[in-house]
Amino acid sequence: MSQLSSFDWPGAIARAHAHAPYLSRGLDRLPELSELLAQGRGEEALAWARRAGEGAPDTGVALRREKQALALALAIGDLAGAFPLLQVTGTLSDFADRALDAAIVAGIRRRAPDFDPTEQSPGFFALTLGKHGARELNYSSDIDPILLYDPALLPRRERDEPGEAAQRVARSVVEILSNVTAEGYVFRVDLRLRPASEVSPLAISADAALTHYETSALAWERAAFIRARACAGDLEAGRQFLTAIRPFVWRRSLDFGAIDEIGRLTAQIRASTRGKAEAGPGFDLKKGRGGIREVEFYAQVHQLIHGGRNPALRLRGTRETLDALAAAGLIGADEATLLGESYDRLRVIEHRLQMVQDQQTHALPATPEALDNVARLDGVPSGEALVAEVAAITARVGDLYDGLIPTQPAGSRGSSTPVEALPDMLERLGFADPAATAERIDSWTSGRMRALRSDAARAAFEAIRADLLAALAASPEPASALARWERLLENLPSAINLFRLLEARPGLTVRLARILGLAPPLADALARRADLLDPLIDASALDLPGDVPALIDEFSRFEADDDYQRILDAVRRRVGEWRFALGVQLIEGTRDPIAIGAALSRVAEAACHVLTDAAIADFRRVHGVIPDSEFLILALGRFGGGVLTHASDLDVVFLFTGDFARESDGPRPIGGTLYYNRLCQRVIAALSAPTAQGALFEVDTRLRPSGSQGPPAASVDSFERYQREQAWTWEHMALVRARPVYGSPAARDELDHAVRTVLAMPRDPEQLRRDVLEMRATMASHKPPRGPLDIKLARGGLVDLEFTVHFLQLRDHVGLDPDLGRAVAALVDAGLVSAELAAAQVTLTGFLVAARLLAPDSQLPPEAGREALARSCGCDDWNAVMAGLAQARGVVAQAWRAAFGEELEIAS
Repeated sequence: MSQLSSFDWPGAIARAHAHAPYLSRGLDRLPELSELLAQGRGEEALAWARRAGEGAPDTGVALRREKQALALALAIGDLAGAFPLLQVTGTLSDFADRALDAAIVAGIRRRAPDFDPTEQSPGFFALTLGKHGARELNYSSDIDPILLYDPALLPRRERDEPGEAAQRVARSVVEILSNVTAEGYVFRVDLRLRPASEVSPLAISADAALTHYETSALAWERAAFIRARACAGDLEAGRQFLTAIRPFVWRRSLDFGAIDEIGRLTAQIRASTRGKAEAGPGFDLKKGRGGIREVEFYAQVHQLIHGGRNPALRLRGTRETLDALAAAGLIGADEATLLGESYDRLRVIEHRLQMVQDQQTHALPATPEALDNVARLDGVPSGEALVAEVAAITARVGDLYDGLIPTQPAGSRGSSTPVEALPDMLERLGFADPAATAERIDSWTSGRMRALRSDAARAAFEAIRADLLAALAASPEPASALARWERLLENLPSAINLFRLLEARPGLTVRLARILGLAPPLADALARRADLLDPLIDASALDLPGDVPALIDEFSRFEADDDYQRILDAVRRRVGEWRFALGVQLIEGTRDPIAIGAALSRVAEAACHVLTDAAIADFRRVHGVIPDSEFLILALGRFGGGVLTHASDLDVVFLFTGDFARESDGPRPIGGTLYYNRLCQRVIAALSAPTAQGALFEVDTRLRPSGSQGPPAASVDSFERYQREQAWTWEHMALVRARPVYGSPAARDELDHAVRTVLAMPRDPEQLRRDVLEMRATMASHKPPRGPLDIKLARGGLVDLEFTVHFLQLRDHVGLDPDLGRAVAALVDAGLVSAELAAAQVTLTGFLVAARLLAPDSQLPPEAGREALARSCGCDDWNAVMAGLAQARGVVAQAWRAAFGEELEIAS
């Protein structure tokens, strides 16, 4: 079917004959293909080109014929406007994959003629990087594969050593693809991107390559592997290799050192580029300022910084990467469009240069005649117009690039102001005993700190030292902040990324100093994981997390090949980041503490859901499922009530539905009761066991029917029966805060109904009163307040408020809601408590959430900590905090007297 009405096929052919001798010769040499193109039958022409090698005497000839035909069809379709850029580059890249694969098979068969790739693994594979990896090959691109092999699988003669056999295959691949014959060539093959190319053989064993990337790879190799993929040979082995080196490419922490690394590389490229530095005749479209490579680097530096934390950025194509960066809010949408359209246009012009003589050139011609020729091939009136267009594009790109990536190395930027002596600096900043403090700081870089033993680490630290010490001095508690910074350094095996992050985001240094000075739990968390600072570079770090379904989606973003352990680590990372960010919000007083507590509960519920799913999936691989049965989790305590603190355990009961006598259907079947008890242990470990990313939650299952001594799981039927017939009053008080957090909607509804039924049972009010008072007296004698700020256990505190509320809930069957705030509001509406108790509940709960972070030992903190607590609680000063707590405790005492007819003794 002709496409002449839509695209300019005749004009394309005419321009090719007039301005591109290489294409003109191809049109003359392949008349059948030329006729298809003249008729505008572009897709048929591509299909014809793919068959051009059929019947050839050997692989090399077949590939050369296909390459020439394919290049011609794509070029004419490109000039006609029928084939967009990504179709052209993608088709060329797909052909390069096929060519490499065919060359590998042919190379193996030279020594193992019986090799059949459909029957056995070749034990040999090619990774492709750069434009080929991104499926963005141009007309005259080299290909830069890395050739790897498995000594145990590579087909060879019995007397051949695996290493020598692999070198023969590699040499054959290069010969088949690169040698120039009467039929031309297929691709120039450049193997210099392989590990240690100056000393290594052409093909390297996969294990040796893995060792290189894990131990001694250079910075540029990380950037190169952003676009890596397995393209030929044993593709599955190639994918497994890339999975193994993923941590090398995609670092979990933000890596602002990538900016300096690429800045140095850019400076070297610009300095070594031949031709004009600015657009004009002889300008290099690829390496010049604002050219193709700088657009690619612009995308890649963002990927290197953020891609370890955001898998959505781990893309190969330049345009798709720019769009993903815009979608993630890391660059503006207008910026992505400008860079993307500039990139496409420069690539098109690059193609025109290469169409003329099939030369691997990226430079505009130096003479006016040659410039005019390329311009007219492209459809531009003159070389002068083409240069003007290129100048405008590269100026815009270059300005954007220079704003992101300085081309001076870190440490060489800035003024030449003399360096201030450290003791003088410390004295000026107000540190006590500056001479001793200076000696202490100097010891960090003299070998005491593992994280500061390398020259690079010391240089990176030196770049932030003045700003860091100023921030520590200005923090609420300078001495504490300095000590906690020191402990953080002692615990870190490497701190270069941390130093570079603080250099790139100076405002973060001030925030870090406040954290170190005010919040010991957050400082301890940083000492274990310095990358917890990473999310704080984004303003959204001061947002609250979404609802539970949104968090489940966030925590479930794994790589397709992530195993169970990686899933545990990934969830721990994200939960740790949210807990840390929410703690920062408490310190800075940007959110109501109860909103923070509710957010902590949502984070915990989502993590519980995702990790339970993962534990069940892993467990089922061995034991299968129990038919017509499912697993449930019932949250109690603060978790059930939906407001946690940074120190909260997760109080849960594990339950299951169905017939416990049934057996599972997996490879290793077991009975229902044993099945769920083992599954409980797996879920508890998923939630609480420390991994490489640290611990997560403490899980408390002592509220289950059998207590701490019995099996961890119970059937829903036995749980309900126990609660109706045997449970103590305190267990029903705990049940008031019960909330199903895991299980199918139908099973959760049934469990919730069973709980509500138990809570609605008729009770003897006087017996209930005696039970509650006895339990509170026992708790007071065994668990006294830990300090003056223990607002939970102090008389008139939260425990007394909760006991009062639960007593009234069970006695009058009013406000049976696990959320304490809503329960109190219902009791107020029913006239059972005063409206002041609702305000007291907010005051006491909010203080508890803040104090668990800012005064975790319940002792009176230093003045700066008191100010932070006041700010978190929405009070003007510490006196207002204490007055508010005293008033709230008095209200609780009044409610206690009204409910129980007893006075509470409240210590001042």
